[in-house]
Amino acid sequence: MSTVRVRFAPSPTGYLHVGGLRTALYNYLFAKKHGGAFLLRIEDTDRTRYVEGAVENLIRTLGWAGLQFDEGPGVGGDRGPYVQSERLSLYREYAEQLIRDGHAYYAFDTAEELEAMKAEQERQKLTPKYDRRALMLTPSEIEAKRASGTPSVVRLLVPDATTVVIEDVVRGRVEFESAMIDDQVLLKSDGYPTYHLANVVDDHLMGITHVIRGEEWLSSTPKHVLLYRAFGWDLPVFAHLPLLLNPDRSKLSKRQGDVAVEDYMRKGYLPEALLNFIAFLGWNPGDEREIFSLEELVREFTLERVGKSGAVFNSEKLDSVNRQYIKTAPTPRLVEEIGARLTAHGVPVPSEQQLAGVVALMKERVTTLEEFATGCVYLFTDPAGYDEEAARKNWKPETGGWLKDLVPLLRGMEGFTATALEAVVKERAGSLGVGAGKLIHPLRLAVSGTSKGPGLFEMMELLGRDVCVRRIERALAALG
Repeated sequence: MSTVRVRFAPSPTGYLHVGGLRTALYNYLFAKKHGGAFLLRIEDTDRTRYVEGAVENLIRTLGWAGLQFDEGPGVGGDRGPYVQSERLSLYREYAEQLIRDGHAYYAFDTAEELEAMKAEQERQKLTPKYDRRALMLTPSEIEAKRASGTPSVVRLLVPDATTVVIEDVVRGRVEFESAMIDDQVLLKSDGYPTYHLANVVDDHLMGITHVIRGEEWLSSTPKHVLLYRAFGWDLPVFAHLPLLLNPDRSKLSKRQGDVAVEDYMRKGYLPEALLNFIAFLGWNPGDEREIFSLEELVREFTLERVGKSGAVFNSEKLDSVNRQYIKTAPTPRLVEEIGARLTAHGVPVPSEQQLAGVVALMKERVTTLEEFATGCVYLFTDPAGYDEEAARKNWKPETGGWLKDLVPLLRGMEGFTATALEAVVKERAGSLGVGAGKLIHPLRLAVSGTSKGPGLFEMMELLGRDVCVRRIERALAALG
């Protein structure tokens, strides 16, 4: 087999979809496993959908995920340029070659004429296809129209009575009858190619050996095969990946949840956790293992273990995977991440030592990094208020007096440790003749403003004596 060359070829139409990230990941894994090259190509020929800044965002998101491309924008390579809008003259050249060789033709239909054609076919319950009226034009008529500047497109001339066979690594043998294939527009009137022409020309010129992409492109593949044949080029190996599905097995869409990789970045999912989760959306290693590093995925990945069936995007499973990665992530890394998130939320950032204590206290209790910054703000700043339900349940008329008497005991402690704190509180509860919970629950409310969180005494040790005493006194003033 020749040196493996694969590409991820997104359109810059906005955010990077998680399905796009899976496509990029599978291409990356396949290339690295076989010692090949992973290319990034920007397919920006549909100018009506182009979004300013989307290219930079795509590159930044791939970098966050750790999927470094070997050739592409900003990286270079000897098969560039890697942005299709910079290759327009090439597409025009190859479109004209197809016309000369009898595999394509000019068409001059207006949008109104095409709409009327479609309406008539629908009325007759025919398959919507171009009716090839442009083939009735004589060479002189075609030349006259072109000379006069009449807008034209170039269409693929699909052979009649032909079966197009695709041997797909994932789907197996797939056949398409040419009677069901439209004479696809290859070059638009504005000089830009459609996806079909640009895709095939670029894949050939860039030496792509394997085309690994989503199942939604399978129906376009017979047009691509016909183009390869028309040019006399060898076909790449095709592998069409299964659809990503919502839990109700509808196609994954933002109507039912987040689909942009940026959403998961913002929420604080670790890139390696997201990649690990996405790798299993269509592929499995053949055993019970679930946690893989990127290097392990490279070693284990094969296209033959990618299934045909749609893969359900289970957010609960992603949460579970992310929790496991947070538990084992190095503390310095989490400290840096949390500090940046606190700054973004306008929360005072404590010392690295204090942040490391927060990590130790909370990393087995959170699902995402964002929860460090939003779910336990009381570890960084005094509570702005107190949970009303918790106050009704745990702050009784006698509570204030009990906590007021506890303050001098806390101030007089020799070592403000979780173990010592627990002993003091339980001893005080015993002297009052009440269960320890009668002090623990209101004490937690006073210190954190809520009834939930990490172990009370571990939290108080982390916050320190002065902070805890100050917060108890503030609660006494607010709650009585």
